[in-house]
Amino acid sequence: MKLHEIHAPAGSSRAPKRKGRGTATGQGKTAGRGMNGQNSRSGGGTRLGFEGGQMPLYRRIPKRGFTNIWRKEYSILNVDDLNNFDEGSVVTPEILLASGVIGKRGDGVKVLGDGELKKKLTVQAHKFSESAVKKIEAAGGKAEVI
Repeated sequence: MKLHEIHAPAGSSRAPKRKGRGTATGQGKTAGRGMNGQNSRSGGGTRLGFEGGQMPLYRRIPKRGFTNIWRKEYSILNVDDLNNFDEGSVVTPEILLASGVIGKRGDGVKVLGDGELKKKLTVQAHKFSESAVKKIEAAGGKAEVI
């Protein structure tokens, strides 16, 4: 099944009522808006979240913390995940992304030291933990910061 093959079941939807097309339709003249008042006017109605002058919910609830707009979001992988690669190869973020070891690149790749590395590899990443560098070098490889 593909997205273009999906259809609503028969009878589950109907065309919208055509309003303001004469009194015989039952939706003529005022077109279902009633006689007078704010909502009968063109451009009438209240803004989103308005509660009739009562303090709106989004202002009643306490606010906590803040969002750091300069925060960097790193894709994380462990030393153990590097055992999938061939002995002596150079592992770059592009290769990690293509092989599916990381889901998305984000602001960079960080290698953590969980697990054990059994192969000699040259690993290129944006950040390394101290334990990851020790384990990569203990296996005879190199950890290069991009």
